[in-house]
Amino acid sequence: MLNIAGRSHKLCDGISRRDALKIGGLGLGGLSLPQLLQAESRAGLGKSQKSIIMIYMCGAPSHQDMYDLKMDAPSEIRGEYRPIETSVPGLQICEHLPNLAQAMDKCVPLRSVYGSPNGAHDSFICYTGHTTQNQPPGGWPSLGSTISRVQGPTNPAIPAFVGLSPDTRHPPYGSPGHPGFLGVGHAAFRPSGPTRKDMVLGQVDSNRLSSRKELLSSLDLIRRNMDASGTMAGLDLLTQQAFDILTSSKLVDALDISKEPQEVRDRYGNQGSEKNYGDGAPTNPEHFLMARRLVEAGARVVTLNFGRWDFHSNHFNGMKKTHLPQFDQALAALINDLHERGLADDVAVVAWGEFGRTPRINKDAGRDHWPQVGGALLAGGGFRTGQVIGATDRLGAEITERPIHFGEVFASLYKFMGLDPHAITLDDFSGRPQYLVDQQHHALPELM
Repeated sequence: MLNIAGRSHKLCDGISRRDALKIGGLGLGGLSLPQLLQAESRAGLGKSQKSIIMIYMCGAPSHQDMYDLKMDAPSEIRGEYRPIETSVPGLQICEHLPNLAQAMDKCVPLRSVYGSPNGAHDSFICYTGHTTQNQPPGGWPSLGSTISRVQGPTNPAIPAFVGLSPDTRHPPYGSPGHPGFLGVGHAAFRPSGPTRKDMVLGQVDSNRLSSRKELLSSLDLIRRNMDASGTMAGLDLLTQQAFDILTSSKLVDALDISKEPQEVRDRYGNQGSEKNYGDGAPTNPEHFLMARRLVEAGARVVTLNFGRWDFHSNHFNGMKKTHLPQFDQALAALINDLHERGLADDVAVVAWGEFGRTPRINKDAGRDHWPQVGGALLAGGGFRTGQVIGATDRLGAEITERPIHFGEVFASLYKFMGLDPHAITLDDFSGRPQYLVDQQHHALPELM
């Protein structure tokens, strides 16, 4: 068993989350970029070039209106959507997902996902594979934070874990995945808002930057000698990464989708919005393209959130007018793009929400929370695609074949990344070793 010791104390959580990475702060006073990196990344190098893109569908999409339509059910359960054929003979999905239908030979719909304990809106299980109940000291870390801790960046100028998740009015919808007991040093790097223009030197030349670095080192030595809590530990590596980012254009270039040909940008779609949808996330197709550029640049895990799928009313109109067509175009473009660029075996994609929706349509033409079963879509990763895993009954209410826990998907993703989730442990805040997934959850053999 490989044990990777974690910190036995909490890191300082008083770090500003301002959307600015000011080079001036690297001199006296602010240290804003190193502090943000301390909260949002980890220095160090790794060897694996494999990556994961995780799409969190805020609010939980209806499984029976996307990949598991129930045409033999009564109308008050079946709904108004109709199935269409896909590129996989015998596999049908929703008529409002025509692009994904054509790419279904490159995908794996999961029709029997379970694990949400109570149907509460929280992205936690989608990012960790665990529930929020009975957590170890410090809390379970997200997949991105775990990969950051175990494998580190592939390039010093590209954070291992990047979150393209803007803040939302319902905070769990805006989470890119929390670092838990791994500490804020392994939280997602979140390049939102005006941050990007501050990730370059601007008018500060390299000599001046070097002088500031020497001054910073002197100040850090004083602060480190005064620090009894240990929160300065590792700051040298984090500060070095701040300078690596500032002296390299690699991350800024990866975030700049204007470098893509217009036909590629159009392929991902232009009907979405950068504004949050209600208390959820944007329906922003640019994030799908940005995610592809980031994994090409070396990011190991990129998370993004999409829309607000919690349609307790006006469900069918809301889904078909905004969410389904925009999600369909952007995700299909990403999947096809990965294949065309030779990345399909090296980048795994998963799109899901925290649970499913009720079989019976309510009086407001909506579907409510249904933690008993939900759905997901996998692609890439060198997986055996063009198949369906799992099944539900004729009402879409109960699992009848191959239950799939969130933790099993996580075990599969860790295995794809070259990690044995049952051999590697990370220490929680009490010093107790914790496996990457619960021991009863194993990688899906159907994928391998």
